[in-house]
Amino acid sequence: MDSFKAFRVHEGNGKTEARLETITLDALSEGDVVIRSVWSDVNYKDALAATGKGKIMRRFPMVGGIDVAGYVHSSSDKRYKKDDPVLVTGFGLSEKHDGGYAEYTRVPGDWVVPLPDGLSLYESMALGTAGFTAGLAADRMQHNGQTPDKGPILVNGATGGVGSFAVDMFAGLGFEVTAFTGKRDQDDYLKNLGASATIYRGEVEMGAAPLEKALWGGAVDSVGGDDLAWITRTVRPEGNIASIGLAGGIKLNTTVMPFILRGINLLGINSVFVPQEKRRSVWKRLGKDLKPRHLKEIVTNQVDLDTLSDVFDAYIDGKVAGRTVVRISDE
Repeated sequence: MDSFKAFRVHEGNGKTEARLETITLDALSEGDVVIRSVWSDVNYKDALAATGKGKIMRRFPMVGGIDVAGYVHSSSDKRYKKDDPVLVTGFGLSEKHDGGYAEYTRVPGDWVVPLPDGLSLYESMALGTAGFTAGLAADRMQHNGQTPDKGPILVNGATGGVGSFAVDMFAGLGFEVTAFTGKRDQDDYLKNLGASATIYRGEVEMGAAPLEKALWGGAVDSVGGDDLAWITRTVRPEGNIASIGLAGGIKLNTTVMPFILRGINLLGINSVFVPQEKRRSVWKRLGKDLKPRHLKEIVTNQVDLDTLSDVFDAYIDGKVAGRTVVRISDE
């Protein structure tokens, strides 16, 4: 290819500007594998980078997009050959390495994951980092002894990308799921994903005791702050909490009592730098037992590179439920 379209973020004079432009392969970060990009997606992190609301990118200009799926165009890594279907998530895409919002993406071979059985390229990006993160949470919690008989799973931030997938996945695994959200108008959406009950932020009496009534067998939390502190006080003995986000704050004001007297476990979930063996293992499960049953309902929007810039403000304003996929080129 001589040139191709890319959605790049620029910074100058204290301002951030994201725009679609034409570049050549020489403009991309180095790598062993060139992918003809077909699908990507939008995450909150992408919105922070594109709008400049968060200090995500380490240099400028840079191609946005922390996820990408497509076909190998060329590779000096012998593990991959032309036209292999592959995906890449994390590893610093759109932070320190040009990301997936371009018709071609170049990455190190060690970052590449072969498309797992049971998933199309589209479905892999309907999942993307959000689905992979929810999958990591489920996988970690199960390996740490989380079973349906221990009680319901509370999913906090349930209408977001990670939360939506967590509701669907845990319900599919046979758990009772309670959704925790601030969006009262999404009750039907959450029930369709498999939530058996919904509780609403601002209407829950969280209390202030070191231990409150034990309610949940475990939890997936994408909010942090006071919500997470309350969850630690209300999880049943030996329960696991997967901590995956900080939209509600980075401070955790709690005590050691839930950890000592109830033996709960707080599991930090980092989806960016995951060892390749674990990364591939979880992606294989995402094509099998962890594959969400309601992908069509969770994907609420689709855009292409030409209209991509229109979607980010809604993420910053907290007005998005479900997932947005980005069509980059024809399969």
